Amino acid sequence: MSKKPTTRKIGRDAESGRFTSVEKARKHPRTHIVETLKKSK
Repeated sequence: MSKKPTTRKIGRDAESGRFTSVEKARKHPRTHIVETLKKSK
């Protein structure tokens, strides 16, 4: 059995707070943030 990940990464626009892709957030580090979220039970 494989273990399910307990966290996931999301991208967020720093100006508006909207979710974006992680790839876009990594390409634009001045205006985007990559966050790590814990999965809730």
